[in-house]
Amino acid sequence: MDKFADAINKIKTNERIGRQECVIDSTKLMRTVLDLLKSESYVSSYEEFVDKKFKMLRVKLSNKINSIGVIKPRYAVQCTDIQKYEMRYIPSGNFGVLILSTPQGIMTNRQAKEKRTGGRLLAYVY
Repeated sequence: MDKFADAINKIKTNERIGRQECVIDSTKLMRTVLDLLKSESYVSSYEEFVDKKFKMLRVKLSNKINSIGVIKPRYAVQCTDIQKYEMRYIPSGNFGVLILSTPQGIMTNRQAKEKRTGGRLLAYVY
């Protein structure tokens, strides 16, 4: 079971329905990705709470996501190859972002190009 893919799918489904918030499982990866989505203004905010024994995240949606998805398999990407994957997953140049896991942390495709680092593709959002 892939908790990250599950959480992204819940966000996508609730966004399409038009809900204002959704509840997903809390993981360190998901919190970091939500921080990126918040900085790119795809998500308004999120908060962590405990439901019985489990940590959960309540995500407030901003209804700005057209599409969001997980990239599987998680391709290893060099800095020079990011452009190729942008063309594959994002419809326009400055319209969306790719989320990468790099040795310097989780970042967007623009940040990875700026720092000239590669990594593994996690997800796309536009």
